Amino acid sequence: MPIVINLDVMLAKRKMSLTELSEKMGITLANLSILKSGKAKAIRFSTLQAICEILQCQPGDLIEYVGDNEYKKLMRI
Repeated sequence: MPIVINLDVMLAKRKMSLTELSEKMGITLANLSILKSGKAKAIRFSTLQAICEILQCQPGDLIEYVGDNEYKKLMRI
């Protein structure tokens, strides 16, 4: 699936750790790690909204569509 999650990029821009985001959201670190790694199959809009509110960003800052070839390079498939 050529959808890339850029959560790590936004966390770096906001100088925030995944642990800190997890605590602010009240969501487990494991669930955020799955999302950050790109292994999540879905995301609830309420989760996306909470991330955007805390990181002060737009959904498009977190979720990106890339072509199949670029996706394979990113995911090292």
